[in-house]
Amino acid sequence: MPTALTLDPSNPFAAPSTLPYRLPDFAAIRTEHYLPAFEAGMAAELAEVDALLADPAPPDEENLLLALERTGALLDRVSAAFWNLVSSDSSPDLDAIEEEIAPRLAAHHDAIYLDPRLYSRVEALAARVESAEVSLPDDAAYALEHLRRDLVRAGAGLSDADQARVKEINARTSTLEAAFSRELLADTNDSALLLTDPAELAGLSDGEIAAARQAAADRGHAEGWLLELSLFSAQPMLASLADRDVRRRLYRASLDRGGRGGEHDTRAILLELVRLRAERARLLGYEHHAAYVAADGTAKTSAAVQAMLGPLAPAAAANARAEAADLEAALRVDEPGAQLEGCDWPRYAERVRAERFSLDDAALRPYLELDRVVHEGVFRAAHELYGLDFTERTDLVGYHPQVRVFEVRDADGSEVGLFLADWYTRASKQGGAWMNSLVDQSHLLDEKPVVVNNLNVPKPPDGEPTLLTWDFVITLFHEFGHALHGLLSDVRLPSQSGTDVPRDVVEFPSQVNEMWAWEPSILEHYAVHHVTGEPMPAEWVETLRASRQFNEGFATTEYLGAALLDQAWHRLVPEDVPTEVDAVPAFEAAALEAAGVTAPAVAPRYRTTYFNHVFGGGYSAAYYSYLWAEVLDADTVEWFAENGGLTRGNGDRFRAALLSRGGSGDMMAFFRDLRGRDPRIEPLLVRRGLTGS
Repeated sequence: MPTALTLDPSNPFAAPSTLPYRLPDFAAIRTEHYLPAFEAGMAAELAEVDALLADPAPPDEENLLLALERTGALLDRVSAAFWNLVSSDSSPDLDAIEEEIAPRLAAHHDAIYLDPRLYSRVEALAARVESAEVSLPDDAAYALEHLRRDLVRAGAGLSDADQARVKEINARTSTLEAAFSRELLADTNDSALLLTDPAELAGLSDGEIAAARQAAADRGHAEGWLLELSLFSAQPMLASLADRDVRRRLYRASLDRGGRGGEHDTRAILLELVRLRAERARLLGYEHHAAYVAADGTAKTSAAVQAMLGPLAPAAAANARAEAADLEAALRVDEPGAQLEGCDWPRYAERVRAERFSLDDAALRPYLELDRVVHEGVFRAAHELYGLDFTERTDLVGYHPQVRVFEVRDADGSEVGLFLADWYTRASKQGGAWMNSLVDQSHLLDEKPVVVNNLNVPKPPDGEPTLLTWDFVITLFHEFGHALHGLLSDVRLPSQSGTDVPRDVVEFPSQVNEMWAWEPSILEHYAVHHVTGEPMPAEWVETLRASRQFNEGFATTEYLGAALLDQAWHRLVPEDVPTEVDAVPAFEAAALEAAGVTAPAVAPRYRTTYFNHVFGGGYSAAYYSYLWAEVLDADTVEWFAENGGLTRGNGDRFRAALLSRGGSGDMMAFFRDLRGRDPRIEPLLVRRGLTGS
């Protein structure tokens, strides 16, 4: 029988936090607390599971399903805090812990899910339910269904030899995924472009220049300006930089990440990952890893994924080629005879947008100050829709000095949870934007949610306002949609809380929330000049709305390039995975050509060597999910419009039908509850200008 380790009572993870909402006590937590808490947490959970599996009573909801839900509390506490910190404020010491603990956690998971006693008791309970000997409430019945499937997908039905090999693969892939993220972050930091000639800054706003100078100072440069890289291929500052050579250097630095050779090259890591994932899928009875992943989502098959993505690619690429012709004409005004390159696209897209719609991003930024967008935009929309109120809790400490903590209360004043906001980029933070959960809502455990949003907004010098691009505004609303999915969860079982839904629909609520950035009654409150207090001119707002489909060919093509590239890598069988790192760019080029998503000057949103979503995160063979979920999103936006838009009644209906239910049932059934039918793709095609596909 496993024996639980004793954790020093002085360790902040030894007992549940006594802070409001069980917020981790970040003021007390130190790096040296994590590893002992992980070890004690794994030992404790194994002992807890062993005890419930030794129960001689026939399995039922209480002694199996609910007992399982109650296990692992210590491990959950330390895991939530640690993995949030690794992505948002890592350090060499945390990296070392991650490298050690990742394979051990994979082995721990396998020790539970491949225990034949668990498989036997789960199947026995299923038989009792099927024979009507016992009955289960809907959420428990759904949990049982998922547990049975998860055990099989973990390898419970395999021979001992094959189970042993699956365990080896799981341990190794967890190590490789952590290594990919770690090396990518290091190479992204190393690839930041240092400028020393003030003339090279031409086109940047005063705020961008100040942020670049601050970034250089933070990295130890006594002089110069540092242009840090975002995770995307097309860097935001390409839209502003006037010097084409600087744009080329910045764009090349972006595209070359992870593939330049040297200590931070990611190619060997990702090739081994692809090969191991393919081998594991075969052992588990799937054609390839893409099929294994699709079967766990609402898509069900990789053929269904291809059937949705494939027909969109030619139409999107055709739109991108038409857009490229317009941009090249604008480029040639500055440089006669020049051919459009990827480094030019953002700048000349902004120019054409400004000429066509009399508006550019630089003109908008003074009206998009971060705090106002958050309070009068993101929070106001949540209040109008769901009755939520937000109060900053300066007495509560986040995991980094830049983190702000907000208490969330419902319309009746009752407690909802905590929202932590971490807006700014830093060298220790991964690129991109995301939501994490520190405490999952659960009635069984009497826990309310604590959720985090992370962005990578360049931080201006102290005292300067943080002025956003429109893209950052949309990202704020998007990530807060994930936060709402966690905050408004109202489920009994912690395993079904909030965003614990199939990967290919997890983006659905977040994408729906983007619509409120455009809502006139919301926009008029947050789009206000940060100095004069004047609202954004009405004609600008109308122009902004009119331009929503502008550059959509580019946006769809770069997205499809990444999604289809993800599918191409993960549709390989083990024997077909390249063995040499130099084969990576050739495979990538061939995959994009075969998919029909090649267009002049349009790179995939992420190239293979810096595709952290699929090689370092949880989106392997699932990057398609953004567009898959957007089908539901676009149809839901249409539902809101048909029913009066931003009203409390609509918000309450959406909350009750979808946001509150987490993963306690079939998400497609939840959608049908809301819409009264299956989703239609037509609203998405109209939104993206793909009606001819």
